[in-house]
Amino acid sequence: MTKTKQTAPQPDPKLLELLVCPVTKAPLIYVPAAAELVSPAAGIAYPIKDGIPVMLEDEARALSADEKKSYSKKSAK
Repeated sequence: MTKTKQTAPQPDPKLLELLVCPVTKAPLIYVPAAAELVSPAAGIAYPIKDGIPVMLEDEARALSADEKKSYSKKSAK
């Protein structure tokens, strides 16, 4: 029997355009490989579970210093 690799459901692209960070109201960066929405302004990343962004500050993880630098550069473009 062959196993097929199941991919996690992707969030709706139109939804991603509308979402902003609930803490700072700043735009978010979608990182599909990590299944996260990153808020460079707040320095946190919100998880996406089963294709649904979890926009709760308590569920977000803090970005490392390197990630903050990297995403700050991306958001400035």
